[in-house]
Formats: sequence, C-alpha cells, structure tokens
Amino acid sequence: MNENKPNPLKLSFKTENAEVSNFLSVEKPGAQISGVEKWLLRKLIKQIGDPPLRIVMWDGSELFRTAPNPQTGIIIRDRAALRRLLSKPSLNFCEQYCSGDVDVEGELLNFLETFHLCRPIATESGPLKLGFLERWNRRSGNTLNGSRENIHHHYDIGNDFYRLWLDEEMQYTCAYFPNPAMSLEAAQAAKVDHVCRKLQLKPDETVVEAGCGWGGTALHMAKHYGVKVKAFNISHEQVEFARDRARREGLDERVEFIEDDYRTISGQFDAFVSIGMLEHVGIDHYRDLGGVINRALKPNGRGLIHSIGQNQAEPLNPWIEKHIFPGAYPPTLREMLEVLEPWSFSVLDVENLRLHYARTIEDWLARFNHHKEEIEQMFDRQFVRAWRLYLASSIASFNTGALQLFQVLFSRPHNNDLPWSRAHMYIPEMH
Repeated sequence: MNENKPNPLKLSFKTENAEVSNFLSVEKPGAQISGVEKWLLRKLIKQIGDPPLRIVMWDGSELFRTAPNPQTGIIIRDRAALRRLLSKPSLNFCEQYCSGDVDVEGELLNFLETFHLCRPIATESGPLKLGFLERWNRRSGNTLNGSRENIHHHYDIGNDFYRLWLDEEMQYTCAYFPNPAMSLEAAQAAKVDHVCRKLQLKPDETVVEAGCGWGGTALHMAKHYGVKVKAFNISHEQVEFARDRARREGLDERVEFIEDDYRTISGQFDAFVSIGMLEHVGIDHYRDLGGVINRALKPNGRGLIHSIGQNQAEPLNPWIEKHIFPGAYPPTLREMLEVLEPWSFSVLDVENLRLHYARTIEDWLARFNHHKEEIEQMFDRQFVRAWRLYLASSIASFNTGALQLFQVLFSRPHNNDLPWSRAHMYIPEMH
C-alpha cells in the first residue's frame, strides 16, 4: 500500500472486527452452526423481505434457500462473520464483504438489486424499524469544521485516483443522457448544458456555484455561455486542480475558485447553482443555505439545486455513512423545499434523473474495474472491494428507486421573466 495514500477504511475495519470478534467468537470457526443462529439468520432474512437467495456456510454446505432456483446468495466464511452479521447486519455485511469474510454468489449488482426490490416499504404509521436501520453516531456534523473533515475524507484521497475512472472533465455527479448511446464525456457536457438552459444563462451574467468539485461546471459555463462564475469549495485538492485548469485554459479572469464554505458567500448574482452539494449540507443547515441563496440572488435571480434524494426520509446506510460519505444525507423532495420555502422562492421546475445516474455510475464502475490493479497499488485490495461495493450499491439504489436524483429550478416569487414552455430545455444534442 502506498504510504502517501492511507486507506481511510482500514483502521475502522480492524477496530470493529476486533471488538465484535472478542464479544461474539466463543467457539472455533469451524464449529457447527447452532439452532439459535439458524433461527436468527432466518428471522433476519424474513425481516428484509425474503429475497430469493441461498445461504452458504464456511464448510461449503447450504444452510437454506428462500427460492427454488436463486440467482444469487451469501457466502459466510466463518462463525465470527456469521455472528457479526447477526449483530449489525447492514454495517457488518458491508465491512465483512470488504474484508472478504463474507462474499456474494453471482453478480454483485444482481445481489444488491435483489435486496432492494424485496425491501419492505415504510408505512405511514412510522419509520421502518429493522435491525439494519439502527441509528448511528455520526462521524462529524456539518458545522464549518465538521464539513471540512467530512469532505476531506471522501474528496481529498487523491486526484490521480479519481482521474482513473471519471470523465475527462472530472465531473463526479449525475450525467444527462438525452441519447442513451452517448459517451460519458458527452453526457456530462449535456448535463451542464441542461442546467445552463434551465437557468437561461446569458453572456456577462454572474453565477455563484456552491460546491464546485474539480471545476468542470464553472469552466463550461464560462467557456460556452460567457458568464462570470464564483465557485466555492472546501476540498483543497479539488480547488487547486480547478485553479490550475482555469489558468491553463485562459479562463481565470472569468472563473474564480474560492476555497471556502458556502456559508461565506457574499455579493449578488444572476444565478445560483449547486450540483451534488446538498447531500453534504445536513438537514439542520437547510435554512442557513436558503438564507445564503436569498442574500446572493439579485431581484430577478434564478437558482438550481441538483441533489441525490429519496422518496421517504430514512437514515443513510450506516456503512456508507461511516466509511464513504460521513455527514451525508439524501433528502426527500419535501425536505429539499425546506431550503426554499422560508424565503418564499417559487419552484419553477422539478425533474427526476435517477435512471441517468444509474447509467452514469455504470460507466464509472466499468472504468473503475478496468483500473482495479492500479487502484489496488494506490491503496489495497480492501479499498477496491469497498469502492466497488459503494458504486454497485449506488447503481442498484437508483435502478430500484431507493434513491432519486432531483433537479429543482426556482426564482424569486415576483419574477415574471419566465418562459412559456420547456422547449428551451430540450434543444437536440449535437453529439
């Protein structure tokens, strides 16, 4: 493992496994499964909707199957893995998959989609109350300091890593595929054009972007729409990358990349845009974000928020929360409007692009798999399995509707300079 790129997953896995193993492992790994363990495992599978699968134990024997001819299954490598799985299913399945103590029969994506499709839906009587949805102490809240720590954990692990599997513009958000046969590069450009057309950007207008990634959206807006952009981001590596690119492309006079939190935005602009940042704001800070937008938009200003979301308010998967996106939360559409309603913004358009995000991540995963040896040299095998699980589970979530991708367009309530139709949004792509 490269000493300059420590695996952010490794220490947590070792600590968790050691603690749980000491607590649960009271028999030899090869000991026969007990009746109580069989009962608990069967009850767990029933709780999560009886997905069609088979359970294979460490000695190769099949414990049981929930359908006549299942296409997928779980392989449990030892007794300690079984008991950890029973103690915190959602968290420990993922951790043990990454370490190799639990594995999957068949295609990982098929396995994950099978679980999502069988998952019980929360009812009006209350939230889903299953063991694998236990509330979790967050690594860090989304305060000014907490947000920096959370963003550093995910986005500052190396530009060279992300460059291996993102598109040439380093866009790490949902692409837009008006033509399903488009390349990832063309679809990412189409996404930015789609956003710019929704905002009806005009030359020499001013735009503020909250959470700019590696700068691709801001630079595209400046280059192709003639606007001036101030882009805020708290990831040091991303901002340095974006500044360097702006200088090389001669756009540094039109685009300013500011390494600071969105809460420090000042000045007034014709348009506000946030692509893939709301997930990291934290619902407790939505009113603060709305206040920032309110003071930043001119009287006829427009705004667009592009965010992963969900249909019902539920906690983020505990493993994703702990190891991949600390502090993250995908809001419902109702919760997104809590950003806008206190300031009387008018919602002009809502679009759901969830299948576009599934397609985007399919391309990412294919490129990731193509470079897995290089990535393993950068980090280690456990890191590769973790990120493959994260990407595949994201595809499964969007394909099955467990996650959504919302684009919400808005303006001030008295703005009457509005189009009479959506025609301007859907100019045929020339790719």
